[in-house]
Parts: sequence; C-alpha cells; structure tokens
Amino acid sequence: MYSGITVGCFTTIGNKHVSRGTPCEDASCALSRNGVSVVCIADGAGGKQYTDARFGSQCAVDTIASVLCDHFDALYSEHREAAVRGYLMAKLRVEFSKIMDERDLDVIDRLSCTLLFAAVKDRRLMIGHIGDGLIARISPSGVSPFTMPQNDKAGKTFFVTAAHADNYMRFIKTTVDDCHAIALMTDGVQDSVYNEEAGLVKPVVVKLAETFSEGREAGEAALKETVEKYIVGGSNVSDDASIGIMYFEGTGAPDAGALESSADKLGDSDDSFKDLSLQLKPELVKAQEIITKTKAETAEEKTEEKPEETPAEPVATQQPAPAAEEQGKKSVSKLSIAVFCIGLLLAIAGTVMFILSRAG
Repeated sequence: MYSGITVGCFTTIGNKHVSRGTPCEDASCALSRNGVSVVCIADGAGGKQYTDARFGSQCAVDTIASVLCDHFDALYSEHREAAVRGYLMAKLRVEFSKIMDERDLDVIDRLSCTLLFAAVKDRRLMIGHIGDGLIARISPSGVSPFTMPQNDKAGKTFFVTAAHADNYMRFIKTTVDDCHAIALMTDGVQDSVYNEEAGLVKPVVVKLAETFSEGREAGEAALKETVEKYIVGGSNVSDDASIGIMYFEGTGAPDAGALESSADKLGDSDDSFKDLSLQLKPELVKAQEIITKTKAETAEEKTEEKPEETPAEPVATQQPAPAAEEQGKKSVSKLSIAVFCIGLLLAIAGTVMFILSRAG
C-alpha cells in the first residue's frame, strides 16, 4: 500500500500555434481535496470552427477535478457506470452553457475538447477518457497503456461536446494495487512517447514519473524541462502539450533501463465493428419480429383467459371456526339456565296459588 500521493501537471503551447499566432488550447489541473487526488488534462479542438476551444478545455479540467474531489464516493459506488458517464458529461454541458452565455457563442461545438482524468481515494481508482491522448499505468513490472488514443482511420477523434459524448467515454473503476504511478498526456506528448502501432509506452514516461519522488515542485520542473526541450522544442510544428502525473509514494518502481524501447507492430485485420454490425442486422430484424410476435400472442392469451371462480360452499356444509363454535356453546348454556330459572319460578308460583286456594 502506498504511503502518500503526489500529483502534478504541466501544459505548454506548441510551436505550431506560436507560428500561427494562436493561443494554447490545452489545459491541465492537479488537485487534492477531501482525501481525493485528481489529475485532469484536456486538448482543445483545432480548427476555425472551434473558436473558443481553449475556454472549453480549461473549464473541463476545472469542473471535473472539482466534481471528483467533492463527490468521489457517490460516483464510485454507483453501479450503473453509464449513469456516471452521463452525469459527468451533463455537468460539463451545464458549465459550458455558462461560457456560451458569457461569450455569446452560437453553438457548443466552439468549446470542443478531449478529456482525460484519474482520481484516487484510499485504494479506489476512477479513470475517464474521451478522445485522443494516452493514460499509462506504471507498475513495478513495467509500463503499459491504461486507455489508448481514440481516433478513427481518418484521424478524427471524439469531444466532450458531442451529442452522445457519454457513449464514447472510456470509464474504469478499479483499485491502485500494484500501481506505482499514472501518467496522462494529450497527443502533443503522446506522439513522442507512445508507439501506437506496437502499443508500446517508452521508458521515458517512467523516468518522468520518478521525478515526483522528490515532491510536486521538483516533478513539475522536470516535466517542464523535458516537454519544452525535447517534445515541443524538437519540432517546428509541434502541437500544444499537456502531461499529468499521479505518483504513489512508497511503492516499487520499475527499472527503466530494463524496459523495452521497441516492439513489433500489433496484428492487423480487415475485420471491423461496422462490418459486424451490418452482418448482424438481418438476424436482429428477424429476431425482433419473433420477439414482438410472441409478446403479442402472450398478451392476447392473457386477455382471453378468465379467472376461475371459486364456488361458495353451501351454508349447511360450512363449519364454524373453533372460536365461533365455542362462543356458540357459551350462548346456548346461558339461554338454557335462563329458561330453567323462569320455569322454576313459574312452578313455585303455581304451588303457592294451589295452597292458597285449598286454604280458602
């Protein structure tokens, strides 16, 4: 079990934006509150239609970090993970609507951005990711992708402003057992440290995480130096870059020098989910017809059936309950005594009358 958590992050503008005279569209946030530690990063969408993406990304990291710190238990204990995804995206839409009102924006898409987050309380861990970027897990045995970039073949990705953004969010609830650190990065960093074809995270990520063993200030200084010098500074067309680290103090670190720095390309296939869906559609239509027909027939049968009437027992055959029978016996006994007394009085009165008549 770890002895403490250190979180930190760093965001910088890419040379591509500098040369174009456009602002940095990335944002990051590292927060510890209420026993919860959170790291969030976001990448504002590029393109002329996304005029205010930088405001969207900053709002996204600030909002989600606060929600996770203030309501971690409620979100983690909710078994309907789809409901949690829906809540987080709804919360963002509420906050985005305020920005739209303040900045007089016509459509929410102008605030489009990706979102990656990691939140920990005691041993519990929540991971969320929509869009491109990478979340890597560092354990004593090595480093591997936790969630991978979400791009289609054309390179397009998904944003939190999409109509059904919650459907695209990867959401994981687990524990931090055997976890040494977690690294989150936007594509401006991901492209330099992750071989997507091989699914390989480069050892440099482990080295960056290890700088947080000396505290947040030292860790963030190391992130700044590495990103600005080797990642953003290494290309004239580099993108904005954000990276966040969650470091678990007192846990075992992997040997960065012993980790693989290259790997074979992952297997490829022409099989696609779209093809699977199209192949299933005719069978599904037929199945739905059977299900609907069976349901209709069952409803019709229930309508035709009449409930069986239970014939009433003849009064003569009905047996009184024990208590009622006992009560009946008591009533009969009292009546008999009363009749006997009346008869006795009448007999005495008759005898007296007879004696008086003889005496007269």
